[in-house]
Amino acid sequence: MTRVLRTRAELRDALADVARPIGLVPTMGWLHEGHRALMGQARGENATTVVTIFVNPRQFNEAADYTRYPRNEARDLDIVEAEGVDLVFAPGVDEVYPPGFDTTVSVGQVARPLEGAARPGHFDGVATVVAVLFGLVRADRAYFGQKDAQQVMVIRQMARDLALGTEVIACPTIREPDGLARSSRNVHLSPAERAAAPVLHRALLAAHAAWSGGERSGDALRATMREVLAAEPLANVAYVSIADGTTLAELDRIDGPALASLAARFGATRLIDNEPLG
Repeated sequence: MTRVLRTRAELRDALADVARPIGLVPTMGWLHEGHRALMGQARGENATTVVTIFVNPRQFNEAADYTRYPRNEARDLDIVEAEGVDLVFAPGVDEVYPPGFDTTVSVGQVARPLEGAARPGHFDGVATVVAVLFGLVRADRAYFGQKDAQQVMVIRQMARDLALGTEVIACPTIREPDGLARSSRNVHLSPAERAAAPVLHRALLAAHAAWSGGERSGDALRATMREVLAAEPLANVAYVSIADGTTLAELDRIDGPALASLAARFGATRLIDNEPLG
């Protein structure tokens, strides 16, 4: 039976009696198959699994985007129960950020390009809430989806630098049959936009195929992605990137592990995706 906890005190008391190791799956709710995969891996590797459900206002650049983010707690709780999760921490905003809260966690270089440049302050909000959750749960491991590759890198850097003691584990991206990465934001796509959105994965696959065939020019691989995206009129491209797999610096030439990534809007919905190269 999954226990639902609303306050820091309830969480602290519940954690006092659980078996270790503890696996943590931080979420913003509106759970999907990608979240189920994270829970399954956490459950398989740990004695206790904790899921957090909290739509974090500090990581949204626009108030309307925060308001629009899909929510259905009853549905989410049914999913975590079915997945055999032990504890759910579903706090209100004042429980995560109590009156007087006045700290921001700001990660350095890896947080600046790509999503960091497109959404100023976003990763400060992510790093701050995850630092709070890591401090409250004190999990041995925390699980995140590879779809948000830069977020994983930011959180891993933060956890390492602040000696938080939680291992950050990236789990493979879960996709729809047509290749679209599972995302809570997909619910906002119109039928036409949903039909167009798999172009993101096709663009990444084209870059991966060229790289596998021996192409090492960053410009050539970025052009390959742009060419695929240009064929889809509903894709409003924000960026395409071929970056160093450790620093996310854009590459002229690939000589080691790299990351192909992109972002585009379909109507009002902004989607991201990525594909490791090497």
